[in-house]
Amino acid sequence: MNMEKDGEIERNKKGQLTIFIIVGLIIVALAFLIYMFFPKIIPGGGFEEKNPSAFMQSCLENKIQEAIDTLSPQGGSIEPEHYFMYEGERLEYLCYTEEYYKTCVMQQPLLKKHVEEEIKKFISVKTEECFNDLEDNYKNKGYNVNLKKGEIYAELLPKRVVARFEHVLSISKDSSSEVYGGTGPNQIRVAVNNNLYELVSIATSILNMEARYGDSETTIYMDYYRDLKVEKKKQSDGTKVYILTDRNNGNKFQFASRSVAWPPGYGLNS
Repeated sequence: MNMEKDGEIERNKKGQLTIFIIVGLIIVALAFLIYMFFPKIIPGGGFEEKNPSAFMQSCLENKIQEAIDTLSPQGGSIEPEHYFMYEGERLEYLCYTEEYYKTCVMQQPLLKKHVEEEIKKFISVKTEECFNDLEDNYKNKGYNVNLKKGEIYAELLPKRVVARFEHVLSISKDSSSEVYGGTGPNQIRVAVNNNLYELVSIATSILNMEARYGDSETTIYMDYYRDLKVEKKKQSDGTKVYILTDRNNGNKFQFASRSVAWPPGYGLNS
């Protein structure tokens, strides 16, 4: 009898252990599913109350990228005014003279600042829309909201383009309150990974050579920057089209220059 009881106890233990293992596997599986899909099934999961910068990043980054994609093939301007048509693109003359034999004059001596201002103008309307949506999200969550609008800045920085805002957002609910934005550590920023800073810096160096010597030696840039492709395409009217391309990601910046051009028939502009 004792042996039978012992066998029954042993079977019960094995059965309990099996159930325990099964339950454990179910718990692990549920934990994995929650980890993988929890952000997708939270109602309103796209809005994080304590992180307005994340909301602005999601709302605005595509518009910043659109600005970069628009101005980069056009010499840094959204709407070029003085340009050379090349393969359907309007390439801004960044250094130009209409005279023969003369070196060109810089048209955008502060090219980086010009590009930053162009990005700022391009994103300004969308920026206000995003801040208004952010304000509405807080109100829908029961917050008292005060949004004081400030200056918008766009900056070309190494390996990224950053938009930052001096808007001040004050929220309160029950007994708690928070302030975001302004100019301190809580300033709201949006960053897009892009090496436009590097391409504009190289373009500026080329333009300085065009303005001083009437031409540039492109191979020195490719010798120094191994991932950079620099093309100089001479046109019949003395215009030179420069195309700077990052070989790793395909990012491109192109522009036009006309410096020390020769009259037709000399054969030096071809």
